[in-house]
Amino acid sequence: MENNNLSRHLYFYAIGLSYKKADAEIRGKFSLGNEAKTDVLEQAKNEGISSLVVISTCNRTEVYGFAQHPFQLIKLLCDNSQGSVEEFQQVAFVFKGKEAINHIFRVGTGLDSQILGDFEIISQLKSGFVESKSKGLANAFMERLVNSVIQASKKIKNETELSSGATSVSFASVQYIMNNVQDVSNKNILLFGTGKIGRNTCENLVKHTKNEHIVLINRTKEKAEKIAGKFNLVVKDYDVLPLEVPKADVLVVATGAPVPTIDKDILVLNKPLLILDLSIPKNVHDNVRDLDNVTVVHLDDLSKITDDTLEKRKRHIPAAELIIEEIKDEFISWMNARKFAPTIHALKEKLNSIKETELSFQRKKISNFDEEQAEIISKRLIHKITTHFANHLKDNDTMVDESIEWIEKVFKIENTSK
Repeated sequence: MENNNLSRHLYFYAIGLSYKKADAEIRGKFSLGNEAKTDVLEQAKNEGISSLVVISTCNRTEVYGFAQHPFQLIKLLCDNSQGSVEEFQQVAFVFKGKEAINHIFRVGTGLDSQILGDFEIISQLKSGFVESKSKGLANAFMERLVNSVIQASKKIKNETELSSGATSVSFASVQYIMNNVQDVSNKNILLFGTGKIGRNTCENLVKHTKNEHIVLINRTKEKAEKIAGKFNLVVKDYDVLPLEVPKADVLVVATGAPVPTIDKDILVLNKPLLILDLSIPKNVHDNVRDLDNVTVVHLDDLSKITDDTLEKRKRHIPAAELIIEEIKDEFISWMNARKFAPTIHALKEKLNSIKETELSFQRKKISNFDEEQAEIISKRLIHKITTHFANHLKDNDTMVDESIEWIEKVFKIENTSK
């Protein structure tokens, strides 16, 4: 009976993969579009998972949620992506409890970003939480945790210079173009794809290159026209992509297509072409590299660019980490108090039950039994015992989940973490 109680305990996990161990090809297999993310949430609900948040960007795909075992979350990811469990095991991470909490703080504050201080991830976390909440998959723990990460992110932005200067994947791509293309303001630039990275890249291209020869193409022309209207750029139909590519000196590919959209068959060129693939999964086929006059640069290459801005940001890591620790400690104190309160209450009820049984026995056994005095002494003992347990559970070094399990097991208390 006790073992069954223990098996029903849920733990908070963070599982996933990122640029740290997974290359662009593998990240592409596990990438989740909006529809796939919704499918993950629906499947989670059907499988009885109570709280879950999913994020998927060009640099990482991660799942944060409650489960009895992390494989429940790994299965959700693999069921709704092109990746297998075997591939996941080779490159992925699994964090539990406080390690998982620490990880989501570092991700949400830009400390774990491929380009240090890139805070675009926090908007992904916010939108992921909003969708989870709309489907009833965000409990009080998850809401408090995400809000704490948002609070830390804002405080780091306001009180440190971790995000100072213009550095992101989109800016790094423009920086690369400016450093490697001569007379860039007079070159023909074609931007294919107008998702978030595409929009940001477009804005940086206009701002920093002073180029008036930028053409936008998107599968949905209306989206491209909205962006073009802000900067007075030219928009062409998706159908004419093979005709526009030969005119370009620089091609920026930032689409969300699941398979490559640019291959050597459509690259009929009579001059050099620089291609920047900012897509996950890759949208430029590997066979393009066979062409002598084509240079292909992927976002993983761009993310390795280090400059003065990044070096300056590194100096602010300690200050950012202090802010994270402060807000994380507040969250963990709240979490622990909320977690063990039902256990302490149940322990007190159990001890009171033992007390009543014992007092009833002693009344029958002792002729002049002093019930009032026995009541006072037993209440004080119960108070002292429960206070000792509460202080143990409050200690920062205590493994709260495991301690709760043992208290429930030893005193045969019904599972309190439902």
